Amino acid sequence: MKCRADYVKDLARIVPFMDERAVEERVEEMVLPILKEADLELVGVEFRPRGRRWLLRVFIDREGGVRLSDCEWVSRELERFLDVEDLIDHPYVLEVSSPGLTRELKRIEEFERFKGRKVKIVTVRSIERRNDFLGLIKGREGDSVIIREGEKEIVIPFSYIKKARLEFEL
Repeated sequence: MKCRADYVKDLARIVPFMDERAVEERVEEMVLPILKEADLELVGVEFRPRGRRWLLRVFIDREGGVRLSDCEWVSRELERFLDVEDLIDHPYVLEVSSPGLTRELKRIEEFERFKGRKVKIVTVRSIERRNDFLGLIKGREGDSVIIREGEKEIVIPFSYIKKARLEFEL
């Protein structure tokens, strides 16, 4: 049985190689004016192989959340640009969605926006002999993020953050 890496290598022989990051960057450029028109923000773009096709995933958000109609509208508008641009020369599926309740935080500004929410942070360097933190976001100070675990405040340099994800709260 082939592992995923072998399958992707086989797929690369069949489908001309595309620089995933270049496609993601170009799609970001195309989608930003569309999102601005609808007062939406871009959370991220992913372009990855999935089975025999590629998956182009665009994550959008706005204060108060994204509706299904927002995703449908952005998808239709972006498809028009992609058809004209002819950027992707092999089969792919376009998905436009919200990042969800447990969204990943990738930019330091997002820690200000989600102040008061619970977050799980994994760091690349130890802070107080730990790499995993779970607490409430207090905000940011310069290039650092401040969270509160119980009664203790922890300052985490943004450059130390490997992964940060909002936690679902009832």
